[in-house]
Amino acid sequence: MPTPRRRGNAGIGCAISACGRKGSASRKRRRKTRRLYRNLSEALSLTDHILKKVSQFTLLRSRRGVYTVHTLDRPTIAIIGLGYVGLPLAHAFAKHGYPTIGYDISRKRIETLKAGEDWTHELTPEQLREVPIRFDVDPAILKDADIFIVALPTPIDEENNPDIAILKAGTETVGKHMKKGAIVVFESTVWPGTTEEVCGPILEKASGMTCGKDFTLGYSPERINPGDREHTVTKIKKVVSGSDAKTTDILMELYGAVIEAGVHRAPSIKVAEMAKAIENAQRDLNIAFINEIAKFCHRLGIETADVLSASRTKWNFLPFSPGLVGGHCIGVDPYYLVEKARQLGMDTKVIAAGRALNDSMATFVAEEVLHALPKPKAARILVLGLTFKENVPDNRNSKSGEVIAALRKAGCVVEAHDPSFDEERMKALGFIPGSLRSGPYDAIVFLVPHREYLAAGEGAFVKATKEGGLIYDLKSLLDPKKLAGRRYLAL
Repeated sequence: MPTPRRRGNAGIGCAISACGRKGSASRKRRRKTRRLYRNLSEALSLTDHILKKVSQFTLLRSRRGVYTVHTLDRPTIAIIGLGYVGLPLAHAFAKHGYPTIGYDISRKRIETLKAGEDWTHELTPEQLREVPIRFDVDPAILKDADIFIVALPTPIDEENNPDIAILKAGTETVGKHMKKGAIVVFESTVWPGTTEEVCGPILEKASGMTCGKDFTLGYSPERINPGDREHTVTKIKKVVSGSDAKTTDILMELYGAVIEAGVHRAPSIKVAEMAKAIENAQRDLNIAFINEIAKFCHRLGIETADVLSASRTKWNFLPFSPGLVGGHCIGVDPYYLVEKARQLGMDTKVIAAGRALNDSMATFVAEEVLHALPKPKAARILVLGLTFKENVPDNRNSKSGEVIAALRKAGCVVEAHDPSFDEERMKALGFIPGSLRSGPYDAIVFLVPHREYLAAGEGAFVKATKEGGLIYDLKSLLDPKKLAGRRYLAL
């Protein structure tokens, strides 16, 4: 049996040339085939695009059996509170293409941010202008959000009791404006159990919805270090937790998209809350130990810095330094652990002792200065640095004020300076303005090593003090050899 002849393109061409009518019909068929192919290709491409998008959706079943769709691609994120924590986080999400809302109750804060100004100095005007964050003081803007991130302060009161009034108020605001399917994440430092036992019920009451059915919770503790240009929000590993596995999956992907250092999945919200609380409590205790050693060294008549320099030659010695512990983190967070321990009927001996010792250091520093002055009464003293740490403009819970108060009580005339404060603000805070150019002083008490003071150098300190005057260098950053004719003392 002869093999059938296969007709390729050449055969088709011959047939067309042999019969024009047949060739015309063949061309029409080919054009129709090409159109069908194009339509099919477009359909397949569209289907592929839809499937990719659908794969990014997580469906959360609500109380009524309705599914709310959360896209992990680009949900709208609302940041509640635009301070040291909230603003850099809002910038990070907006920079990565997430529709971002920045909400704060301070109208002045919102106006300055819209004008490209950040009083915390965490973001530059250029950074604020490069991202489209919707800043607003009106909570109605929150109705557009899919995910809420609450970054509000959790301070202590005058008796060192945790004060979560601001957190409660912010949570209630979220509850009044969130929609079904929302995820509410908390970043504030709290005692373990606060997110689910305090904030969850507030959200339920304000929204009329049920946690776990209509909305879910998350906790991802902030780890911001104000003034630190190296360890910024995206470069610090993030602990992430959710009230259920799906919520945790969503938050892991959400934070993972913007945090360059990576994310750590905590098994529960309570674990993440506890982890955050002990981070700062551990640091507080380490500083307390070194502060106690500093007191010990002073009784022995030896320099603390010399002792620490020798100890640091051992590979596993922890390199902590003595100092004043203030601010809104290290000096505050341990009290949240103390509160939870009290609720559980426990006595936190070590944590409480560390706090008590660190709280005593402002008085100790003032006494050291007074003992070193030949005539402390009416001595003219300049205190340098009023913020809680170097290179930040924030004086919340700063211990400098306590040192100044103790010196004044002893009869000293105390002037103060901080590069972040102008004279008007200094006076409003109850301080007498002074500077390194306003000497000569009987003593300079160098408490906060802002870069401006270090740049001025030891020569400026010498010129600002009287011959034989005292220079008290809290953190041992000046070179005593360059302070000729002056008495030098450090913690």
